This record gives sequence, structure tokens and C-alpha cells, in this order.
Amino acid sequence: MIVVAREVLWLVGAVLAGVVLGAVASHVLRSPVALRRLLKPSRANSPTSPTSPSSPPPPIEPDTDDAGGSARADPREPPHDDLMDPGDPGEPGHAGLAPVPRATMSDPLTGLASRLMLEDQLASAALRAEARQRRLALLYIDLDGFKAINDSCGYRAGDGLLREVAIRLLTIARSTDTIARVGADEFLMLMDGDPDSAAATLVADRVRQALQRPYQLPGREVRLSCSIGIVIYPDHGSRARLIARADAAMLAAKRAGGNMHCFFDPDMEHDAQDVIDLQRDLRRAIETRTGLELHYQPKVDGRNGHVTGAEALLRWHHPDRGMVSPGVFVPIAERFGLIGSLGQWVTDEACRQMRIWQDLGVDMRVAINLSVHQLRQSDLVERIQESLRRHAVVPDHLTFEITESAAMEDPQASLRLFERLAHVGVHLSIDDFGTGYSSLSYLSKLPASQLKIDRCFVQDVDRDVDARAIVCAVIKLSHALGLTVVAEGVETHAQLDILRRLGCDELQGFLFARPMPARHLQAWLHDHEAATQREGFADSDFQAGDTEPVSPVRKRRPATDPPPA
Repeated sequence: MIVVAREVLWLVGAVLAGVVLGAVASHVLRSPVALRRLLKPSRANSPTSPTSPSSPPPPIEPDTDDAGGSARADPREPPHDDLMDPGDPGEPGHAGLAPVPRATMSDPLTGLASRLMLEDQLASAALRAEARQRRLALLYIDLDGFKAINDSCGYRAGDGLLREVAIRLLTIARSTDTIARVGADEFLMLMDGDPDSAAATLVADRVRQALQRPYQLPGREVRLSCSIGIVIYPDHGSRARLIARADAAMLAAKRAGGNMHCFFDPDMEHDAQDVIDLQRDLRRAIETRTGLELHYQPKVDGRNGHVTGAEALLRWHHPDRGMVSPGVFVPIAERFGLIGSLGQWVTDEACRQMRIWQDLGVDMRVAINLSVHQLRQSDLVERIQESLRRHAVVPDHLTFEITESAAMEDPQASLRLFERLAHVGVHLSIDDFGTGYSSLSYLSKLPASQLKIDRCFVQDVDRDVDARAIVCAVIKLSHALGLTVVAEGVETHAQLDILRRLGCDELQGFLFARPMPARHLQAWLHDHEAATQREGFADSDFQAGDTEPVSPVRKRRPATDPPPA
């Protein structure tokens, strides 16, 4: 009887256990949030943890194409509110959700956490920090110059470089930290464990040092730097604003020259909003062709003072802010993918104006600047040809100025592009010469016809022996290579006299004329000796005595400010 009773009890227990397990399984299968929590591994023990140094991302394979490649990732992945727990306080709930793929929690290229995973970890860490009265730190890491390397070396090499960056970041992170890739070349590092500003600074310095080490890509060695924005929670605001404020601090570091870190300051948020507003307004200006204008600064012959041509300089009249410096809106155009459209507008507008001058009997050669981003456009030559054809402009009257550093970034690609442009019939000029690291062998191969000495040497030529020696050497070198020489930034008669004695071919600067609208240039040509005395001829982003733009982001003056003197 006792044996039978035990067997009955065992059978009843097994049935009850089956009922309970069935109910639990039914609930889990019906709830994607519960399923995700059940399948989610422990960060400390999971062998696939994205932040565990013992399980790094896949090895570098520069020749392996990846669907999650560097240039194809969305740099601004939107928040995934649909994956939040409906039962969590303060979070929106959604019924009838599909199960969440595990792949969305990690970056397919590097194996790091995705933005979704980091936001999930940030929410949990913030709750723990609040309960224990501790702090968190968030580092927003952006690679300086990655796009140029990606464009010149190819996506596969860029993907391999990003994998190496991920490995280096993992070697710095602790087991309690989370590292995520949130954009093409942007990463976030969440530091748990009550870090203060000193600890965050130390980690930021280690990150910069680690990422500065050389990278071995197929056939070449490259170097990178990074800009880092840092926020401390709760010192720098609510959890919902941490990523945005870290991004604002990173942008401040990048605007300051890069290769540095910045802590968040409330003023940065206003600047970041200004950047967003400016890119929206700039996009509208390009689409509607309103507010953009070319100003032209004449070049004169160094021997007789006759006008030889003009450089076209882009200006933007903002409807509310007034004149916005190119030093402000050009980087914004590059960051938000507007530089191609903006550059095409400049080329087309310059050709249109040249056609008008030709019809009026004014023989004016025009020079246009090309940015490093435009050099990587596969259809750049075709776009230039289309503008020349549309406005029936003689290619020989158009010159494209390319900075020395841009030309030497990928000498082989630059050589191919220069040869194609030369075949079209336009002239090519090496701009800002003396500030980069040119290879004279490559310089001699480039089909350029002109070289421009950077203004930093011209400004010191009358008072610095070394600057004068450099200018003299550049002029002799250029003439030996069959190039004409232009000195930009000529502002005094002393500079003019020395440059003439050294044999400089053409001169450009405020001593002769400030950049002016096209409608004034024809009148200026009749008597350019008196041009600086005429009202409106100094209409440019710079005022008399200015050497720099007014501010990194020009803002409207508050009503309480006194009027300018």
C-alpha cells in the first residue's frame, strides 16, 4: 500500500509539473519581451558578449565584403521603442509585436553591440546608478578622416579597418563596460562602476592613443585620429539626453580640430541644434537655389598689374542669420552629404556667369575650388563637362584648384582624375602649397599648370627670413616644373614688392580687391585702383581688420545685446 501511494503521489506531481511548465511556455511564446529576456545571455558569462575581451569580433579580413559594411551603415539609427518592455514604468507599450531577431542586438560587421543593445544597457545601468547613488560615463567616439580612407582604399579595406578599431576598443574596455558601433565610423562606450571625470578622461586618452597606432591595409599603412565627446550621468542631464549630448560634445571636439576629447557643456547643445538647423536651411537653399551666391576675387599679373582672372568663392546669405561663413557651412555640407550638390551648383553657376561675361566682351578666366569629397565622386568629370556644354563655355577659361593635401591623399587616384580633367581642357592648380606633404615625384607627374603659395607664407614674407626663403624656393621649383605661381593673401605693399622681386607670376589679396559679387566685378575692372574705396565692393564674409570668421556658428544677435560699434 505504501509503494502504491508513493507511485500515485509521483504521478500526480508529474502531472502538476507538466501543467505549470505548459502554462509558462505558453506565456513566453505569446510574449516577445518575455522571450527576449529568456534568451538574453548574461553579459558577464556569455561567450558571445559584445564587450568581453575574451571573445573579440571576427578577425580582420580586408578582402571580405560584408553586407554591414562601413559605408552602408546608417549613421543615425533611430531608437527602437517597439522593443521596450510594455511593463517597464515610463516606457510605451505595444501589443502584438513580432519576436525580436537576435541580430538586431549586435553590429554584423564588428561584433560589437548595436545601438539598440547599448540603449538597453544604458537604461539598466542608469536604474542601478540611481538606486546606488553612483555615476555613469558615456564616450561618443568619431573617427577623424575615415571617409577619405574609405573612399580611396575601398569599402573592403574600410571594413577591415573598422574591425581593427573594434578590437582595439575592446582591449581598453572593462568587463562592466559596453561598446557599440552606432554609425559608419562612430562608436559609443558606456562606462559603469561610478566613474568620475578623471576616470573618463583617462579612458578617453587611452582610446585616442590606441586608435592613433598605424593600421595595415592592403598595400599601404594609414593612421587615424578620433574626436571624443564625454557626458557623466547624472551630472549632464537625464538618461534620455545622454547620447545626444555626448554627440554634441564630440562635434565640439571635431570643430576644435579633432584628435581631442571634450566634456559636454550646455552651450554645446545650442551649437548642435544650430548645426541641425543650418543643414536643413542649407539643403533648402540648394534645392531652391536661393541665398547662394558666388563672389569673385581678382588675380593680377605680378609684372604689370593687369587682371588675369578671378577666383570664385561661395557665399551664403541666410534669411535670418545674414552672411554665414564658408568655414561653417562647407563642413556641414560635407558631414550631411550635401557637398556634391553644393559643388555642382558652384560649377554650374560659375559657367553661367562666364557665359554672360563672354557675351559682354569680358574675357574672364575663373578658378573654382574642389573639396577632397568631390574628388571621390565617380561622375565628377561628367558633371563638369555637362556644365561646360550647357553654357557653351570654353574649357580653357576654367581652372580647378585642389589643395595640396587633397591631391596627395591618394596620389594615384589624383593623377588619374587630373589626367581626365586635363583631357577635358580645363586647367588645374595646386592650392595651399607648402602646408601638406607633397612628393615631388608625384607633383612633377600631375598635369597641373599652376601652383598657389599658401597665405601663411605670404603674410610673413616681409618680416621672416625663413618664410621668404620658402617662397623663393617654391617659385624657383614651380618655374623649373613649368608651373606659374600665384601668391594669395597679399595685403601690404611690402609683401607686393618682395613677391615681384622673387618673380611671382600672379597676385591675389585684399591689397587689390576683396571678393565681390559678379554685378560689381565688371565695373571694378575699369578702375581697380579705386575699387576698395567704392561702397559695396568689400561685400564678403570678412570685414576690414578681420582675419577669422566671426564665430564657429554665426547666430542672430540677442535683442538685449548692444549694437555693434
